[in-house]
Amino acid sequence: QVRLVESGGGLVQPGGSLRLSCAASGIIRSIWVMGWYCQAPGKQRERVAIITDGGSTNYADSVKGRFTISRDNAKNTVYLQMNSLKPEDTAVYYCYAEISGGNPPWTRSAYWGQGTQVTASS
Repeated sequence: QVRLVESGGGLVQPGGSLRLSCAASGIIRSIWVMGWYCQAPGKQRERVAIITDGGSTNYADSVKGRFTISRDNAKNTVYLQMNSLKPEDTAVYYCYAEISGGNPPWTRSAYWGQGTQVTASS
C-alpha cells in the first residue's frame, strides 16, 4: 500500500511563509511526477505546482515568483515553499504523486494525500 502524508499547513498572516512537506511511503519502485493542488471552499481543485523525476517544474501563474516546489528523491518527499502568502491562497492543499509501487507489475498510478489547511489571514 502506498501512502502520501502531508505536513506543514497552518495559519499565517498575509505576507508570511509556510513550507509544506509530503512524504511517500510503502512499497515504491519509482516516483514520477510529484506536485501540489489546492481547493478553496466552493471551488474546483486546481494545480499549484508540479515537479518531474528529472527536476522540471511547472507553476500556476498565480504563484509564480512566490512558491517554490522541490523534491528529495532519497526521502521520497516533495516540498512546497510558500512565500508572500495572500488571503486568496487560503485553501486545502493536497499532495499528488504518480508512483509505480505496491506489487508487480508495478503499475503507474496516481495517489493523493489527505490534505492540509493553509490559511492566510490577519
